[in-house]
Order: sequence, then structure tokens, then C-alpha cells
Amino acid sequence: MAVRRTAHRISARRRRLSFVIGVLAALLGILATSTSAYADPPTDDEGGSLNLREKLEQSAIKYYEARAKLEQAEKAQVEIAEKLKDAELRLARLEVEVANIAAGRYQGAQLNVLYGLFTGEGNAQQLLAGAALNDYLIWRDDQYLREYRETRDEAKHQQDLLNAAIAQQEAALKELDEQKREAEKALAEVGGMVSAGYDGPIPDKPQPAPRTASGGWPQESCSIDDPTKTGGCVTPRMYHFINEARLAGFNRYVACWRTQSWGEHPKGRACDFSVQKVGFGGAATGDERTYGNKLAQWSKENASALGVMYVIWYKQIWTPSTGWRVYSGCCDASSQHTNHVHISML
Repeated sequence: MAVRRTAHRISARRRRLSFVIGVLAALLGILATSTSAYADPPTDDEGGSLNLREKLEQSAIKYYEARAKLEQAEKAQVEIAEKLKDAELRLARLEVEVANIAAGRYQGAQLNVLYGLFTGEGNAQQLLAGAALNDYLIWRDDQYLREYRETRDEAKHQQDLLNAAIAQQEAALKELDEQKREAEKALAEVGGMVSAGYDGPIPDKPQPAPRTASGGWPQESCSIDDPTKTGGCVTPRMYHFINEARLAGFNRYVACWRTQSWGEHPKGRACDFSVQKVGFGGAATGDERTYGNKLAQWSKENASALGVMYVIWYKQIWTPSTGWRVYSGCCDASSQHTNHVHISML
């Protein structure tokens, strides 16, 4: 009887132990699933190899510099063309006046007045009045002639400036084409084929990030606490992008700074904008896919205003010099960028 009670107690203990083990296993399974779903993207492969990132960065920097030069040259051409037009109109008017002056002097009207004064022929008062008028006409004619010369020189100067601006435009266009080719060569290792990208309506334009006097992007350090609570930092330009994106309605989960051997994340120049409201899950579909498409399009359309170096989303990468291209990551949703939009800044 005692033996049966002892055996019964042992059996009950075994059942309770099995139940506890089962519960722990289930909890561990849930935790493992949750960790996988909400884990940050892989640490070292966003944007491809180190060599690719360096090439993309240099290409983007040079592209934006050439673009700034092109915009300055185009703006200068408009302003110079207006000044040249005004100068040519003034020159045309003055040419008529100069022709009249030449004709008057050739006919000898001024000499006739002087002749009358010396010979005494004619009414003295009329001759003196004519002499005063003659002095005024000579002064006026000299003014016209001087203005004509100055306007002629100004027109030539504006034409020279216009020619220089056109040459700058051509040089900038050539530089843009070279940077496009360099970026295309670099992207060839991760796909490189032209892709459709994303389009459609986007929110209002953001407030532009500060630029240098020449139109370039100032160098910035990782000096602002990462607002996505990673414990790290971001650059002022990255911080500006995050705020503008939130104002545009992109308020889902974001993670920026993290430690890794290279890339923009440890420099505070990259953020991963998840399409999920919490963490990073599987490949986006439905509303999540639409959210990612809109964010990618918004980032691309405002890249020049915000200083975006490249955008990666759903197996595609966008750079300012190449547009959208195929981007092949491996092997999960985070590596393939199908659960988040990666933004790298200059």
C-alpha cells in the first residue's frame, strides 16, 4: 500500500514536471519567434560590399556637386540672358541716336553757328542763343556716344558671361554622365539592371536640409542622440530626414545607429524604416507594401533637398545618378529589404 502511494506521488511529480517543461518550451518558442520577427536587419551587408558603398558614396557626392554646378549655370544663363537682352535693346536705340548725331555733324549745323559768330552775319542774339543750344547738343551727343560705347561693351561682357555659363553647363552635364556610368559599374555586382522603381502621389515637399554656399553638403559628425532609442547617435542631416519623414506621415518603427564594422549606420548616416509598426517582420504585403512604396518614392523625390545618398527597398536600390536598379540581397526579408526601407545619407 505504501509502495503504491509512493509510486503515485512520483508519477504526479513527473506529470507536473512535464507540464512545466512544456510551458517553458512554449514560452521559449514564442520568444524565439518574437526575436526573429522584431530583430534588427543584419549588421554588415546593407548597401552591398564595402567597395560598393565607397563607390556609391563617391558617386553620389560628385553627382550632387555636378548637379549644383549645373543648376548654378542654368540660373546664371537666365539672368545673363535678360541682361544681354536689355543691353541689346538699349544698343539698338542708341544706334539710331548716334546715326542722327553723325548726320547732323556731317551737314555742318554746328559749324554754321560758329561761322556766324565769327563773321557777324545774322542776328547776334539769335547767334548767341544758337551757340548755347549748340553747346547743349554737343554735350547731349557726347552723352549718347559715351552711353553707346558703355552699352556696347556691356553687351559684349554679358555675351562672354553667357558663353562661360553654357560651357559650365556642358561640363556639368558631362560630369553627371560620368558619375552615372561609375555608379552603374559599381551596381553591376548586385544586379544593376534598370528596374521600375516606385511612383505615385507623395506628401508635400519637406523643408530642405542646409547646404554650403556652393550648393554642396557640409561634412557632419554623429553628434545628435539617436531619436530611435538605439543608444547611439545620428548626424544633423539624418536627424532632419527622420523628422521630415515623420511630418510626412511615416511614423512606423525605425532603427538607426548600430555597431558594425563599416557602412553608414555606425556613422549615424543611415536608418532602417520598418514597414511594420513594431520591429522588423517578414516580407511586406498589402498595406505594409504600400507604406514602403510611398516612403521609397518620397525619399527619392526629395533626395536632392534632404541629401539622400541611396535608398534600398524591396530588392531595388535607388541612387541619384542611376535611378532605380535591381538589388539582390540574401537571404531573408531583412537582407532583401522587403520589410524595411533603408536610407543612407551623405
